[in-house]
Amino acid sequence: MRIKSKTHNYITFSLPPFSLSLSLSLSLSLSHFNSSIFFLSLKLHPLQIRNKLKTASILVTLHVFAMHRVVSVGNTNNNNSNRPRKEKRLTYILNDSDDTKHCAGINGLAVLKHAVSDGSDYLFTGSRDGRLKRWALDDDAATCSATFESHVDWVNDAVIVGDNTLVSCSSDTTLKTWNALSNGTCTRTLHQHSDYVTCLAAAGKNSNFVASGGLGGEVFIWDLDAALAPVSKCNDATVDDSSNGTKGSGNLHTVGSSNNICVHTTQTEGYIPIAAKGHKESVYALAINEGGTVLVSGGTEKVVRVWDTRSGSKTLKLKGHTDNIRALLLDSTGRYCLSGSSDSMIRLWDIGQQRCVHSYAVHTDSVWALASTPSFSHVYSGGRDFSLYLTDLQTRESSLLCTGEHPIVKLALHDDSIWVASTDSSVHRWPAEGYNPQKIFQRGNSFIAGNLSFSRARVSMEGSSPVPIYKEPTLTIAGTPAIMTYEVLNNKRHVLTKDTSGSVKLWEVTRGAVVEDYGKVSFEEKKEELFEMVSIGTWFSVDTRFGSLSVHLETPQCFCAEMYSAELNIAGKPEDDKVNLGLETLKGILTHWLIKRKQRMGSPAPANGELLSGKDISARSLAHSRTVADGNSENDVMVYPPFEFPVASPPSIITEGSEGGQWRKRVADLDGTEDEKDFPGWCLDCLLNNRLPSREATKCSFYLHPCEGSTTQILTQGKLSAPRILRTHKVINYVVEKMVLDKPLDSLANGGFAPGLGASQHQAVGDGSFRSGFKPWQKRRPSIEILCNNQVLPPDMSLATVKTYVWKKNEDLVLHYRVVQDR
Repeated sequence: MRIKSKTHNYITFSLPPFSLSLSLSLSLSLSHFNSSIFFLSLKLHPLQIRNKLKTASILVTLHVFAMHRVVSVGNTNNNNSNRPRKEKRLTYILNDSDDTKHCAGINGLAVLKHAVSDGSDYLFTGSRDGRLKRWALDDDAATCSATFESHVDWVNDAVIVGDNTLVSCSSDTTLKTWNALSNGTCTRTLHQHSDYVTCLAAAGKNSNFVASGGLGGEVFIWDLDAALAPVSKCNDATVDDSSNGTKGSGNLHTVGSSNNICVHTTQTEGYIPIAAKGHKESVYALAINEGGTVLVSGGTEKVVRVWDTRSGSKTLKLKGHTDNIRALLLDSTGRYCLSGSSDSMIRLWDIGQQRCVHSYAVHTDSVWALASTPSFSHVYSGGRDFSLYLTDLQTRESSLLCTGEHPIVKLALHDDSIWVASTDSSVHRWPAEGYNPQKIFQRGNSFIAGNLSFSRARVSMEGSSPVPIYKEPTLTIAGTPAIMTYEVLNNKRHVLTKDTSGSVKLWEVTRGAVVEDYGKVSFEEKKEELFEMVSIGTWFSVDTRFGSLSVHLETPQCFCAEMYSAELNIAGKPEDDKVNLGLETLKGILTHWLIKRKQRMGSPAPANGELLSGKDISARSLAHSRTVADGNSENDVMVYPPFEFPVASPPSIITEGSEGGQWRKRVADLDGTEDEKDFPGWCLDCLLNNRLPSREATKCSFYLHPCEGSTTQILTQGKLSAPRILRTHKVINYVVEKMVLDKPLDSLANGGFAPGLGASQHQAVGDGSFRSGFKPWQKRRPSIEILCNNQVLPPDMSLATVKTYVWKKNEDLVLHYRVVQDR
């Protein structure tokens, strides 16, 4: 279960058993959100969790609130306007080297035949990786010819409307329209749903109607001619018509109700789709007839609802299924309806007679996808049992066409073949004999579908399991295995991942690339092998909801981690210079945007538009070392090698500015016009002014004492403090500098030094802090060891690591020192 706040953050938790049925709306006090109260409403993920959760025999109904109407429990008189709002974050998504492939399950399929531009056939796929792709189809090949990237969450469905309009819907609560034959141009973003949009249905090719349904129980009927019409400029009305959703108000408001919808535009109103009101729970499936006059919907209420598309009014509802309805089809006239359900049944309905004509018990588990022949005489069905069946609706004869390794989510008939999408990232084409399905049954091995349950489905097979007719698909559009497990390593630069194929890889998040591919090895063993005893602040978070690594940067946490340049092997930079991992990573991600911005503003960019790196950095290290700017000038576009992101597979970013809501784009597609309306203010401040926000102290307080029995003393002033990343050998230098011995000054046999002799990297000052002040050594150094909890510390161990792995206490660190003889 996920809880969603106004700031689009999620918290996962488990519900304890309740002793009574109740409706819940919660407000939580979250300590890691600065103890602010965030008003939350329970949200359910599509296709995974039902609206009703059962704990033992107790039923707890969760009301799903609209995201723009967030409710709370408790004192409603609090002044919410005084509550600090969480800063917007920036997410970058690491793309695979082969960016033409999907990297998560396929939720949507749409076929465009005989495209008006070139007469070619195209397949469109929508994925849980948040992208859509267009595939140019040949007899024996499919080539990715465009990627459509704008949604900021899963793409759940896609349909073709008219000659060249692609419509997609997403868990980001929006619909988007695209020029299907473009290179990925988003023509409009439609905001009307209050929750995840799960399904779409389009009328015939000559119609402009499309319907959408979602988890909020909402069903909308859109006239795309009216929705996509240019909005009048009077009264400053604005809509989101940009490709990334960053411009305008981000809302399409609606009015209209028929084929001849009149668009009224005011400052707060535009086109409004027809709302089909009646569902009380989530909608999972829609279908509309070719003429666009009849719409059917189904979901968790287990009934098929029939609607008049012209008015949005309910016509009737059809009862019979005993579980969620997951797939629907209508014939061209709108009289007959096919439904597939999680009860494993397929039902044929006569809408005119308002009854179920036939039930087909073919599958052994949930039916998730349906497709019919053009004459509506046969149905192809797939679902959770990994199987694809063909059933004759009249004779009830069925054949198992094929079985796969993943549940079937979507089907799309294409001439004599059928495209099959699953929870895997690949799409397969199988023979289907769509023009003459009887050829399938002539191969034998068919059975008569039962009408009660799957246990009665194969009475003619005498208990034997059906044998698939086809063993291999005729064509496969391969995807990239989705990442399913990850571990952020202690160095806070590397993330170990394991994908669905079992391959284990090591990613470097500071430059968005795979640094090691270990193949199919034990993830746990590799994690133990890569363990480092090192402590660095957590400056990013990660998730894999898109099937790839999504790295989240939030201020001020993303600026809390630092390393010395020597540790990063940055050539030409003073080894003791501190490098902020978050700042440099942000510059690496947005180098292309910085270059484009400078070009647009007339500033000279680096030669050939390339970023500075390698020897360029070495040659100009002193002039371009990172310092806190005065806020009135921009830094040169320079990226150190450990933060260079790959040009061949640049990351995508998801973020938002002051207007338009969240948006997503590949960084290579940014044109330099993006500003505070598009990017978070903190992001621009650090990129353009090199100014970091105030953040928690990055220093470590500690005490330094001689070991028990030691006669060696140093001049200290109580508690000391130093950067968390300070290494033990710097503490040794400090001890040598401040050493006081009770022996004569000239007694050096045992390594004794008088006060003031020599110097160290750090010196004590009035407040006990470390300050820089290096001088050449003038005498032979004594050998000093630093201990913590009676354990000798390695010279290269940082104070943060000592406190985490050796001291292991919340109070100030206590270190001891001693002179080692004859070393």
